[in-house]
Amino acid sequence: MRQETRDEIVHGVIEAYRQAVFDQDTDAFMRLYNPDARVFDSWDVWSYESAAEWRKSVHGWLSSLGEDRVRVTVDDVRVWGERPMLVVSAVFRYAAFSSTGVELRSLQNRLTWALRPAIDSWKIVHEHASLPVRAENTKAIFKREVVPTFPLRTGSAP
Repeated sequence: MRQETRDEIVHGVIEAYRQAVFDQDTDAFMRLYNPDARVFDSWDVWSYESAAEWRKSVHGWLSSLGEDRVRVTVDDVRVWGERPMLVVSAVFRYAAFSSTGVELRSLQNRLTWALRPAIDSWKIVHEHASLPVRAENTKAIFKREVVPTFPLRTGSAP
């Protein structure tokens, strides 16, 4: 049996994440996380110390969307490491669309994942989401103002 490359592993996790968000499927989303995952989110709570804690926040977010669908796009993906641990850094864009396909709102988030293999798949064991904060007014910046001009360090982002 052929072993997946690290680009294939990362692409698979990103695609599963994107699909779970679009489908508003909390269970599918949470299958991406190891039970003892630690999550530093950008919203409301300093940290979530387990997937069970994180699940409550994820469910609240996905269930609040109603008929809107969120399309996640990912770019500037970088990957470091080899088995049994990979570190992924990327810029995630979350865009909410109405049932008629009109984009309603969007924001970007910088995400870093630590991935580790489990019995059935690779799992997120740590997630760190961040937004830069403007020094002059301490307000978060929700959209990247400058697109980097350097090439991706690994495979193409979905």
